[in-house]
Amino acid sequence: MIAGSENFASRPVDPEALRRTIGHKLLIHSVSQEVIDNLDPLTYEVVRHRLWSVTDEMGETLKRMSGSPIVTDANDFDFTINDEMGQLVQVGLYNTMLVGAIDMALSWTLRNRVDSPGIEEGDMFLCNDPWVGGGLHQADVLVFQPVFYDGKLFGWTSAICHEPDLGGSAIGSMPIGDIDVFHESLPTPPIKIVRKGEIQRDVADAWVRRSRVPMIIGLDLRAKVGANNIGRNRLLAVIEQYGADTVKAVMKRMMNDAEYRLRDKLRAAPDGEWTATGYQDQAHVGDRKTHRVALRMTKMDGHLTFDFTGTDPQAGVISCTYGGCRGGIMLAFLPMLAGDIPWSAGGLMRCFDIIAPEGSLANATFPAALGRAPLGTGWLIGNLVAQCLSQMLDRTIKLRGNVQASCCGTYDLAVIAGIDERSEQPVPFINTVMESVAGGYGARPARDGIGTGGNFCIPMGRVPDVEVTEMLYPLLMLWRREERDSGGPGRQRGGTSSAVAITPHGTSLPAHVVMSSSGKATAQNPGLAGGYPGNLGYDVVVHGARIQDSLAAGRIPASLDELEGDAQPVQCFAQTVIEPGDLIYLNCQGGGGYGDPLYRDPQVVGQDVRDGIVSAASAHMIYGVVLTPTGQLDEAATAERRHQIVDERRALARIPGKLEGHLDTEHAMLIDDNLVAHVDGEMAKIGCRHCGQIVSGEDNRLHLARITGGSTLAGPNIRVQPDFYIDAPVHFEQMLCPSCFTVMHTAILPEQEHANHSVSGFAVAH
Repeated sequence: MIAGSENFASRPVDPEALRRTIGHKLLIHSVSQEVIDNLDPLTYEVVRHRLWSVTDEMGETLKRMSGSPIVTDANDFDFTINDEMGQLVQVGLYNTMLVGAIDMALSWTLRNRVDSPGIEEGDMFLCNDPWVGGGLHQADVLVFQPVFYDGKLFGWTSAICHEPDLGGSAIGSMPIGDIDVFHESLPTPPIKIVRKGEIQRDVADAWVRRSRVPMIIGLDLRAKVGANNIGRNRLLAVIEQYGADTVKAVMKRMMNDAEYRLRDKLRAAPDGEWTATGYQDQAHVGDRKTHRVALRMTKMDGHLTFDFTGTDPQAGVISCTYGGCRGGIMLAFLPMLAGDIPWSAGGLMRCFDIIAPEGSLANATFPAALGRAPLGTGWLIGNLVAQCLSQMLDRTIKLRGNVQASCCGTYDLAVIAGIDERSEQPVPFINTVMESVAGGYGARPARDGIGTGGNFCIPMGRVPDVEVTEMLYPLLMLWRREERDSGGPGRQRGGTSSAVAITPHGTSLPAHVVMSSSGKATAQNPGLAGGYPGNLGYDVVVHGARIQDSLAAGRIPASLDELEGDAQPVQCFAQTVIEPGDLIYLNCQGGGGYGDPLYRDPQVVGQDVRDGIVSAASAHMIYGVVLTPTGQLDEAATAERRHQIVDERRALARIPGKLEGHLDTEHAMLIDDNLVAHVDGEMAKIGCRHCGQIVSGEDNRLHLARITGGSTLAGPNIRVQPDFYIDAPVHFEQMLCPSCFTVMHTAILPEQEHANHSVSGFAVAH
């Protein structure tokens, strides 16, 4: 019987139920709990590190064999070792979003491929169906294999990377209209690509035939097959040396240890409930709506629940499958909670549950378009998880080192395609611009965010080498740099983001460009504890820039102001054609700040201005720092300016009714940079850490002052009014202590949504 679409729905992995289902159809290698419990500690550590070296060598093999800069330069790939039921034993340090759904693809294969075409030694399967698992959209292509020992299924290995083009109606397989999945690259459930150690030529030919750049797709296919071959050979060598039962016991212990260590860490944090809300500015080209993703995170003992009830329905090209939602969670979950725990994700993922309503942006049903799923909603989900985790961890001194404001919003993507005329035989090219990998990291309670530090989901991510890009494609990078004022202001400043300017060079023909992003009208990179969001996204196309004339005259333009022509900001979703001499400019988002900017050391702000990280205008407007004409700190004027800002806040703020008394802050419990709590029996009073003003009421809500206004109140980095992108009014909003007017929370969000907002996990009274 041919499976209907309902059989491809994503579902959580249940290894024991799966074992009962297929155990009579396939010989499976198992190990007893007694063997696991009796593992020698030294053997455990040696084998555990051997398994890590296996995955590391798989990654190096993939990079050496691939011809795609997405893999070789940007490190947008990953690889795993899994146990016999597909649970993730060891994952790589590359794109952690990708590993969030790999075990689901393996579990699906065990349920649906044992009978036909069978799972046998020497097989490999290929999958790019996000409803099955493996990746977050069809461009994430997984190749995985069963590993047999002594005739029994012992485990699996996998390799996955993002592909530049797999067909569909638009270059880069990224159509941006109000479409369904049939306009995109065809989702392919697991098919046998290797049989008895040989690539199936008919299947491989059908696979690469769909692409506009078949040579790259063919190379990546063989690179993933090669990485899996290395994984199998090295894993079997470890089994031969230490014995199958010992190696399997180590795999099980790795997942168990990761689970136990994470549960212990969670138990050290307070139980409670935290909320966060984010928005996608548009869902497709021509859309002018905002699309809401809501998260309620509950922590009880050593377990978390991520509940996305209240998230808007699936729409346009921004929806995630269940696996995409899970991958988005892993974006923040691994670095924030498991930075000091080996990434045996099969154990770590036992520590949380997901509630994601079907048909929503967080769990789209077939045939939703998924082109921007990982770069938009999936990434946004990770940011919301990071906000909730930070609010929880900020309340425990021991865990505050893991607190971090949101990193770089969501991904700013451009795909450029045309004809390369630099050789005798012109050839087509497609370049996925990867400069947005250099986003700004969010600030922490004790340190600034890292400028152009990368993406949260790719710990070892890199931007491609400029010379490599210019060698491979007929493109010229006029500049690539950190952009001033892109890091969110705060007591600790968010990391600055990258900006890149690109023009065709080496072709006389126009090039086609598809662009997709978000975070241009509303902020997707919020700060914490009063810190400001990082900059909003900002992209520009300049037609008639006459770059060739500038170069011929010996001038290399270094800013948009130096260009001729018509410079037009670009919508979140856009497609255009650029002629030789035209230019596209991309400025992705920086990291959010932490704490009220007025508490930042003025000397440090002055150094930021001298370093070109913060403008003098932002220093004066937001940080309240005044510099002399020579760039030195004017201490008296700075003190006066900071008092003036507090007076301005007092004049603008709407203050709630009657204020209560004050807390003894010295003996109160820390909530975050600005809030403390005093618990008396079952009653808790919350107050301002700086002045002691009680801000909680009997209704268990925070009674804070509020300032609302146009988004330009966020500072000089707001370069386009939000009504250019969406119809809903957008507000800059701050919540403040009603006594000393310290900023507790800052956001740029749709006007009608501010009633849903919360501060540090507590509801806000208006």
